[in-house]
Amino acid sequence: MALSLKQNMILRGVLGACVLFLLMTPSVAELPRFKHPLNKSQQSLQFLVIGDWGRKGTNNQSFVANQMGIVGEKLNIDFVISTGDNFYEDGLKGVEDPAFYESFVDIYTAPSLQKTWYSVLGNHDYRGDVEAQLSPVLKLKDSRWLCLRSFILDGEIVEFLFVDTSPFVDEYFQEPGEHSYDWEGVLPRMSYISQLLVDVNSTLAKSKAKWKMVVGHHTINSAGHHGNTEELKQILLPILEANNVDAYINGHDHCLEHIIDKNSGIHFLTSGGGSKAWSGDVKPWNLEELKLYYDGQGFMSMQITESYADIIFYDVSGKPLHTWTISKEPKLAAWI
Repeated sequence: MALSLKQNMILRGVLGACVLFLLMTPSVAELPRFKHPLNKSQQSLQFLVIGDWGRKGTNNQSFVANQMGIVGEKLNIDFVISTGDNFYEDGLKGVEDPAFYESFVDIYTAPSLQKTWYSVLGNHDYRGDVEAQLSPVLKLKDSRWLCLRSFILDGEIVEFLFVDTSPFVDEYFQEPGEHSYDWEGVLPRMSYISQLLVDVNSTLAKSKAKWKMVVGHHTINSAGHHGNTEELKQILLPILEANNVDAYINGHDHCLEHIIDKNSGIHFLTSGGGSKAWSGDVKPWNLEELKLYYDGQGFMSMQITESYADIIFYDVSGKPLHTWTISKEPKLAAWI
């Protein structure tokens, strides 16, 4: 049953009070942390970002995978980031679900893609057996697979914070419609979200990395089909802004997109073109902020050094659509 506007306001008020209290309380335990060393010869990290992909090779997934392999070899990538919705339509049914092979193992076969895939869950993943995607059994099947709800990736000069965003979205709890979600491990929801926000704030505040980037499935700012995720704008975005996050990387909208917030300077990078795309489904947006909106399939690459982060978006044929350099010297930031 949907909550009334008044009930929603009360709910948000309670959450806000919980978060305020918890932000004043030291976090008891840190999120799981993984380390990925720099490429010593180049003193950099290079990786690909793909989202919304797992369709057993259909909807151009195989074509995108092929181009990822080519670009990955050219760039000599260190790893891949998946922004969620890893298995359509309803996640995995269990650790023996053949979809793990049909949508992942047997699709991303290029030698350059045999690197760790750091993955978060999307809303479609929550419609299946969540514990299956999180299970170490999958890593035994394919050593590339690393998926947790929320975790930290320490890349020496950059710290990535992967955030479980689905539990923030009211609709999935209040108006799920015909869909069924696996919320085991999330309930009670308000406690889960509150603690996660504390962990996010604590991680970002303590980080000494040159770059700070956050990865989640859902959009925060987007001109695409789903548009902005208001719950994240209200309670996650202020934490990102307060901690000087450089970029928020997401999927959910099936497009490629680059928005630079004119106030905070945060780069919102959407890479949700791993398979099915929504042609022509775009909302009006301030063109001073919207640097790219592409309504087809594709993926993104990023190279990070101490001084800059180079971003390239590619279409389904591997053609570069948009290149941007983020610099620690703002005057050097350039759109090529």
